[in-house]
Amino acid sequence: MQQEATQREAEELRHVQWQLRPIRGWGFSKLLWYLVFLQPIITELHLRRKNVKFLFIRFSAWQYAGSDKLWAGLVATLCEGIRQQYGALPFSLYSVLGKKAATRPGYRHREWHCRGHVCLALLALLVALSLGMSLLYLSMGSHVLGHSNTFRAFGGAATTLSGSGLLMAMYSVGKHLFVSQRKRIERLVSQEKFSSHLGFMCQVKKEVGLLTDFLCFLEIYQRRRLRVVLEITGLDTCYPERVVGVLNAINTLLSDSHAPFIFILVVDPSILAACLESAGSMKGTADNGYLFLNRTVTLPFSVPIMGRRTKLQFLHDAVRSRDDLLCREMTLNVRSRGGAGGGAVTGGEAGSGGGDVAPLLETEGPARAESAQSLLEVKAARSIQEALCCLHDECDCLIDYVPDNVVSMRRIVNTVPITVRLLQQQQGDFEGLSPRQAVAWVVLANQWPCRLSWALQCLEDEQQAGSAPEASAPLWDVFCDHSLELHTMTATLQKVLDLDGDPELFQRFLGADFPFTVAEAQSLLRCTVNLDHSIRHRMGLIRAVSTLKTPRTPKSPARKDPHAASGANHAPGAAWAGQAPARVCEAHQPQDGGKSRPMA
Repeated sequence: MQQEATQREAEELRHVQWQLRPIRGWGFSKLLWYLVFLQPIITELHLRRKNVKFLFIRFSAWQYAGSDKLWAGLVATLCEGIRQQYGALPFSLYSVLGKKAATRPGYRHREWHCRGHVCLALLALLVALSLGMSLLYLSMGSHVLGHSNTFRAFGGAATTLSGSGLLMAMYSVGKHLFVSQRKRIERLVSQEKFSSHLGFMCQVKKEVGLLTDFLCFLEIYQRRRLRVVLEITGLDTCYPERVVGVLNAINTLLSDSHAPFIFILVVDPSILAACLESAGSMKGTADNGYLFLNRTVTLPFSVPIMGRRTKLQFLHDAVRSRDDLLCREMTLNVRSRGGAGGGAVTGGEAGSGGGDVAPLLETEGPARAESAQSLLEVKAARSIQEALCCLHDECDCLIDYVPDNVVSMRRIVNTVPITVRLLQQQQGDFEGLSPRQAVAWVVLANQWPCRLSWALQCLEDEQQAGSAPEASAPLWDVFCDHSLELHTMTATLQKVLDLDGDPELFQRFLGADFPFTVAEAQSLLRCTVNLDHSIRHRMGLIRAVSTLKTPRTPKSPARKDPHAASGANHAPGAAWAGQAPARVCEAHQPQDGGKSRPMA
């Protein structure tokens, strides 16, 4: 947008003879003169101008998430941004003495009209003030002693009236100078009785209208169009009612076709649509949140998929911020290790000189322990650097599985050092597992938490049942053996499954590029910090409930007694147990040769 504005301004200045009016330096005093004594006129020449300047203002909805009037915070931020852009004095003068731009039909070059009544009023006040002071001065003279009381009365009245008029104007300007629009709006919001009244909305609209007129004045003065670009972020982290309030405020500000505002909503459309659908005040209006957004947003722009080069650049920036800390830590550890080693050598030399041995042994033990700990820290730092280098290596296939989300990238980069340190404490010098496998496991847990949790839970259940697979068996085979069962639980685990990435990439990751075995998965699980264990716990409960069998209905004791008695008279219980079902079936055969009746 800045490049477009620069090109338009260069093209416009080549075709016209006039130059832009500055608002800094000597141009500031000229701007104040125009604000007081001249009225702008919107001509056809002004409407045909193509050069434009964008004023960018950022609004974070999260800062006002706790307020009931989030949209009032939006308006307050807008007013404060323009006030900081052009200064407090010009806007204060316009609020008190400024006049709205007039419209003249036809193609005219005259864009300013002298405000005669303001000039006459100011001239009258100055003349009255001068006359009053002159009369007061004459009343103190000795040559007109007989008329001193009359001169003093008229002079005092003229001085008081003219001075009070000037003081009132200065007071109004000073009031707007020190009490900004932001403070006035926040003060209105704090008044509960007034905020629920219709006058609150009317007052806010007046402030916005004054702001729009001031921007129109600056457009004609600077000889270019002005557009205020308000970047709204964090809206998808607020309550649904707050989201609705902000969207209504945007529609209110854009209701005027000539409003110089451009709103950029940096949000997740799916979350915003869900907020609109769940808001109680939007029932019947936004039953489909996407349709409501289509009626509000005039230029939808979805950020394209991040390319490989851009992803590598973001990863490099995230890793470089960690590398600075690692290099600093390695330097401190090497220095501390060198100092500890020097102390041990000095103690040894003192011991060889024939001194007391007991104090030297007490000093040498902590020194060796500190030196060993420093050496482990240096090894851990090197392993972390190796793992981070694998993460943003262009030739490594691991880059294909890193998401194109900057927040997820930073989450992975921040998790890798913790995982590597825990793995080193568990296995010493990474016996059997490399730093590359550690960072690949972090990516796996970050991208597919549901599928990974399912495979680990099934592995745990098999071990508890005594049918655990071999340690060298691939983890992908464990997942494939129970994938059909996971498919039957899709409805129950729908929200958890939404956390996973592309299923095809998961198959390629675990089946081909990084075929983790059962033993490696169990070792890495003890060092995993970015996998929510409550997901596995929930899956274990669901599997336990699904494997429960329905108990059979017990038979009535009255039907068992006759057969038990006859069995006791004719044959042993073991022999009768095999004939009982036949006797019972025969008892239910119909006597008339008809169809048999179903048994209970």
